Amino acid sequence: MADQYIPISGRFSFLASLVAAVLLTGPALGQQVQPLESRFLLGVGTHQGLGGPVSSRGYVPSANIAQIRELGLNAFRDDFPWSDFEQPSRRMGFTPQLGRLETQIKSGIARPLLILAFGHHLVPNSSPPTTDEARRRFADYAAAATRSVAPQRPVLELWNEWNMAGKKDAAFSAENYLALAQVTKPAVKQALPNAPFLIGAIGDDLGWMWTEKMLQTGILQYADGASIHLYNFCLAPAKRTSTEIIDRLTAFHRLVGQASGNPNFPIYVTETGWTTATNKCGVSEQAQADNTAQLILWASTATRWLKGMWIYELKDSGKNPSELEDNFGLYRFDNSPKPVACAVRGAWAFIRTNLSAERKNLAGGVSSIGSTSPTGGKLAVWSEDPNRHFEVRLKSDFPRATFEAPCDTSAKPAFGAWIPVSSTPILITANSNAVPEVDIRPAR
Repeated sequence: MADQYIPISGRFSFLASLVAAVLLTGPALGQQVQPLESRFLLGVGTHQGLGGPVSSRGYVPSANIAQIRELGLNAFRDDFPWSDFEQPSRRMGFTPQLGRLETQIKSGIARPLLILAFGHHLVPNSSPPTTDEARRRFADYAAAATRSVAPQRPVLELWNEWNMAGKKDAAFSAENYLALAQVTKPAVKQALPNAPFLIGAIGDDLGWMWTEKMLQTGILQYADGASIHLYNFCLAPAKRTSTEIIDRLTAFHRLVGQASGNPNFPIYVTETGWTTATNKCGVSEQAQADNTAQLILWASTATRWLKGMWIYELKDSGKNPSELEDNFGLYRFDNSPKPVACAVRGAWAFIRTNLSAERKNLAGGVSSIGSTSPTGGKLAVWSEDPNRHFEVRLKSDFPRATFEAPCDTSAKPAFGAWIPVSSTPILITANSNAVPEVDIRPAR
């Protein structure tokens, strides 16, 4: 829920709200009036649902709940395995195998996005479900799982990277995925009518071949949203950026819009992130922080169709510094924070109460996000190329304006100063009703 609005002062509170409302009627900033945090889910991937009572990945609910609270996020994503939820004699419910997941969900720390997935060792033809009986049994599990967490308002996602399994097993076809969606969505909706049901969870799909096959089946009529996973850590180093992710996400959005006939069909990025592994596909901890902050800030401009984004993952899953899968975390294996942790916290804190946002490209590959909020205008600025540095200065008279980076502990006065701009976003708060504008020049 949105934070309660506390007036800046008796004299300015009504004026700030009025100006924000006027700005929202304009063509450039015409978005919903609710604060961003009430219409957009920013979450993180966790691993409580796999691995049993003790996680080899180092996940411990008490520590991880505290981390999610520290970050200020409003969602998390985790596995909800069929085989651990349905017991012999078709008894459904949480078991000791799912104890860590149950603890995190029922803590109420954030809204859960739960992956309905994996076969069942007692159900023939269930990995994936390829018969009417296996699909019916899967749908029964999906309904029971949804009812078990109904008070926490779950979002449900059908399987995880079905398309990746299809590279090795023809049973993971687009047609079988459609057939599973056709029986699972009605079961979920009967259990909890307002629960969003997502299809896709699409892994790497260069050229969109799988995506187009999936969309051609007409599957979107059985979905409340389409989800995708976007990574670029093994592309050429110059492509391991938030800009590349944004471009590819925008292309996915177009494909879904065309297939659905709805240009604002809901899209969810249920995995994205950068590994800091010390091998040829890793990025530096600072690049991980900068990319992630940029992506969060940009997301605030796309909420007509982008409804949620989950950073992968909350903490490192292992201790091998060169292993890709061990090093995606916002926190290290020992739970100490990487720079990306404060980058996420700071970027989200800057935009979570925004009423509107607009992206502009300034000279030389500099991105800016102008936004309105109940307390006034804001501007985020960064260089898309980490090797190019700039300076910006406020154009207008904002004597109370301040600036900071996402990880800074305090803000500095912005009025009259040339502010250095790099790939680390600069967050400018005008403390005034107008969205700031800036002059820009190459760094001197």
